Amino acid sequence: MLIAANTAVSIDYTLTNDAGEVIDSSAGGAPLVYLQGAGNIIVGLEKALVGKQAGDELNVAVEPEEAYGEYSAELVSTLSRSMFEGVDELEVGMQFHASAPDGSMQIVTIRDLDGDDVTVDGNHPLAGQRLNFQIKVVAVRAASEEEIAHGHIHGEGGHHH
Repeated sequence: MLIAANTAVSIDYTLTNDAGEVIDSSAGGAPLVYLQGAGNIIVGLEKALVGKQAGDELNVAVEPEEAYGEYSAELVSTLSRSMFEGVDELEVGMQFHASAPDGSMQIVTIRDLDGDDVTVDGNHPLAGQRLNFQIKVVAVRAASEEEIAHGHIHGEGGHHH
């Protein structure tokens, strides 16, 4: 079966940046299982997998615009420490949910602490980076009606309700 919309796809992958550093990998663990066409994975990788089948191996370079977007300086701001009421100790790298300019929720990461100034960054950690994937397609099957309705794969390697 070929990978197409509404197929359940299992892949083994290793993700590296342009410097060759491993960012993430399924090696030593279970394959990543996702629903093709549901936006479960980045669009550039989903596009590259269309038409592939179990056993196929490929290398895919995904540009920022089809991954986590370009880095935006507008998503970096400095807040007062008092905005973090109830958090005893702030550290660089901590993440919080915050309201985005459009009213939706976003995750921000503390990038710098300077006295009462806390610099937070709303960019995804991989924004602005080309992502390089080594992929092996492990399995492809038709997704169930329930999986399609829910927008994700159920069961082993997928979502459990």
